[in-house]
Amino acid sequence: MEGEKKPMRVLVTGGSGLVGKAIEHVVKQKGASDGEEWIFLGSKDADLTNKAETRAIFEKHKPTHVIHLAAMVGGLFMHLRQNLDFWRKNMAINDNVLQTAHEFDVVKVVSCLSTCVFPDKTTYPIDETMIHNGPPHESNSGYAYAKRMIDVHNRACFQQHGRRYTAVIPTNIFGPHDNFSIEDGHVLPALVHKTYKAKRDGTALEVWGSGQGLRQFIFSVDLARLCVWVLREYNEIEPIILSVGEEEEMSIKDVVDVIVKAFGFTGPVIYDTSKSDGQLKKTASNAKLRRYLPNFAFTPFYTAVKETCDWFAANYDSARK
Repeated sequence: MEGEKKPMRVLVTGGSGLVGKAIEHVVKQKGASDGEEWIFLGSKDADLTNKAETRAIFEKHKPTHVIHLAAMVGGLFMHLRQNLDFWRKNMAINDNVLQTAHEFDVVKVVSCLSTCVFPDKTTYPIDETMIHNGPPHESNSGYAYAKRMIDVHNRACFQQHGRRYTAVIPTNIFGPHDNFSIEDGHVLPALVHKTYKAKRDGTALEVWGSGQGLRQFIFSVDLARLCVWVLREYNEIEPIILSVGEEEEMSIKDVVDVIVKAFGFTGPVIYDTSKSDGQLKKTASNAKLRRYLPNFAFTPFYTAVKETCDWFAANYDSARK
């Protein structure tokens, strides 16, 4: 019937990870819209690198919409060791999810990219039109190219089948349920874990790199609110950057200072400049987001970091690390 909306069955891949848990939190807190059903998949539910297992999970849940977060992820030093694995696993996951979604007549897929998809040599700020303008930074090129290919797939899928599949590009995400591994986690959660241990053990806090690298950070709960908005309201195939503004960019040293304050750590902080800083900056523009949502309020950085540190301390035994 005209005007009658089919009920939405939303399948979230990577539903037990950082962003998946935040989306689950937001949906529970705000309440699903009328007729919405949300299913959060974890890696235990299916191996998405396997086409048959991917098909079986779509057969089981019959989603109308998908938020695709599942990926092989890791920090800088893991990328330097396993570039090929990042390329192959993520290509397999993305192809299986997007193709199976099409075969099951899924109305909309929102996939999650990363600012590392952007060219290494570029002008700043980066915007959505610049994804394919040159090679990404070599430190994580396998992952970056695999994520870029989602955009290629989405455009081709629209051209050939008229599918409205799109992608979001968040800047550095952090929050509860992150991977806090010191070796293989991203910079902020790894620093949270290091600071927690330094305070507990009465040792110095050792930071890898000079602390000069610049990053924009987005709290997982803010990103979750925006992902739900994209699923319900954003109708472009072209990706959209989800980020705080350029003026919110901060150095790793600034981040260390905030984490130290959140934990009340009073010991010495040492910067090991023999370790890589990775890309010095990745400044992204959120002008497109602001055109759609001029009044969206991001959680203040200190508040979000404090919440993350408190969560990690309270869940230390069970947190991923």
